[in-house]
Amino acid sequence: MHSMWFLGCGCGRWLTILFCLLAIGWPTVTPLQSALAQSGTTRKTTPPPPDNDKPNRTLPDEKPSAKPREAPSEQQDPNRPLGTPRRRPPTKEPITDDEGNVIVLATNVVNLEVVVYDKKTGRIVTDLRPSNFTILEDGVKQEITNFQVGDSAITLVMVLEYSRVIGPLVFEVLEPAAQFIERFVRPNDYISIVPFDIRPKVLTDFTNDPNVLRSSIALLYRNFPAFTESNLFDALRFVIKGGQLDGEEYTGLEAVQGRTAILLIALGIDTFSRINYDQARKIVENAGIPIYCIGIGNLFYKLNDPRLSPEANLTFLQAFNTLRTFADSSGGRYFPVTFIGELPTTLRSIDALLRSQYSIGYEPTNPRREGKRRKVEVLVDIDGDGKPDNKQLELQYRRSYVEPGRGDGKRKK
Repeated sequence: MHSMWFLGCGCGRWLTILFCLLAIGWPTVTPLQSALAQSGTTRKTTPPPPDNDKPNRTLPDEKPSAKPREAPSEQQDPNRPLGTPRRRPPTKEPITDDEGNVIVLATNVVNLEVVVYDKKTGRIVTDLRPSNFTILEDGVKQEITNFQVGDSAITLVMVLEYSRVIGPLVFEVLEPAAQFIERFVRPNDYISIVPFDIRPKVLTDFTNDPNVLRSSIALLYRNFPAFTESNLFDALRFVIKGGQLDGEEYTGLEAVQGRTAILLIALGIDTFSRINYDQARKIVENAGIPIYCIGIGNLFYKLNDPRLSPEANLTFLQAFNTLRTFADSSGGRYFPVTFIGELPTTLRSIDALLRSQYSIGYEPTNPRREGKRRKVEVLVDIDGDGKPDNKQLELQYRRSYVEPGRGDGKRKK
């Protein structure tokens, strides 16, 4: 009797604990296997789960705030940490007519972010002037209208994949972001953090406060991905074009004045975006904003390649090609990271490339507006002898863009 009473109490205690856990919600992380299965891809093997739910990483302690945080107001954006003000970098001034109406114009200025480095040594070439550059569009020389030297403040959006598609690879997404914030962000930089799953979320709007950025990354460490979908194309469109999200209007990088860039840390798989790959590539290509991609699926692919199904193998290859294409067509770089130990070198390279960009703009002499692709070529003459030195140099910039169509004319807003 006593033993039965003891067992009954024990079962009751465990049932009570179970109901409490169900009431508060039991956090789970869907493995990459089931997530890919839901997105239309299957595989024969499942990656081993992490040793614990949360990555074994100690974030730097946050400095105590001088003022206590205020209670959230009705207008508080749930996507930003409590008390985070809206900070925005300078944006381009709108054009108005005599009556004060805003006029939207299809811009004629083509902007190029160019990085020049030596082919043999890899040394980045700095201290160049506009006279060292020649811009050709479809073989026709163009006049440079604006020129800005690198190593100045930059406005950057960190786009982080944070869905159950990545499963146990969450740490590989957050670690590069945390290291970049801790080591490479400068006081005059404006940074925004946008994780995405089924849709993008502005976790931190443009800010130059490192404590706010650290708090945002720490918030992701303490939580778990909620959705299986990973809508990469929609996230890039939102970051570049801007738009309304959760009742607030956000500025896209296209409207930001000065040097801009995107740091994309993702697997490269898109599951359910509203726009397709071709539309996303056109947006990326025409924006003139370099995208630096860190591919996080390289190690997993190498370990499981022999055992992957043909469908899963093709999915990974397409994902890698997507990241590489976005980087190349935007004038950025693609870094397939295999081991965590590669991150310091990779992030150091990204920082050097970001700080060494030459921002060059020109107005095309060709007035054609038929939505056709135009080829862009940049020639560099370092020694000033009138002959390009491109054979000895490696240039990083976008090689083409799509001209506006006939319907992209002047209109009042």
